[in-house]
Amino acid sequence: MDKINIGTQGFTIPMPLAMLGTHYNGKPNYMTLGWVTRVNYKPALLGIGVNKGHASHTAILENGEFSVNFPTTEMVKVADYVGLVSAKRTDKSELFDRFYGTLKTAPLIKECPLSLECRLYDTVEMPTNTFFIGEIVGTWCEERFMTDGVPDISKMNPFVLTMPDKRYWKIGRCVGHAWNDGKALKQ
Repeated sequence: MDKINIGTQGFTIPMPLAMLGTHYNGKPNYMTLGWVTRVNYKPALLGIGVNKGHASHTAILENGEFSVNFPTTEMVKVADYVGLVSAKRTDKSELFDRFYGTLKTAPLIKECPLSLECRLYDTVEMPTNTFFIGEIVGTWCEERFMTDGVPDISKMNPFVLTMPDKRYWKIGRCVGHAWNDGKALKQ
């Protein structure tokens, strides 16, 4: 069978779904984040792609800190919701129980089984996004989500995002539809 060119947006490899935590206008703020990748071992560096128009982009540049929180499949709707509404118009500060590690403007989400607090290490400017590289200064996880002292994906029950079909997937099956399921929570 011959391959056909389907254009530039056919990238369907799953991406981890996370929620970015920042402080925007002095308040905790959260944004859905799909472009997350580990970029270095020592120091432990994490890369995230954030659109330049988002409030979270401004917050990272202003504060130099952020968190990356990995929700469970039970959190699909609220995770989608925080990506549907902007902090420029909606206060998302009370959506989650939060805590802080060593960084004061990187809110961590208690409901998420795994949370990383990051200090801004470097930035790479792209045409529409900035690739923020953060140094991981703390990794937070409850013991019930770990096996042998390390996070256990089967206990954490995370989900992934695929594009361009805009779907969330549990391992092996779809758990929701991006940019859609959270609409029920809009007012």
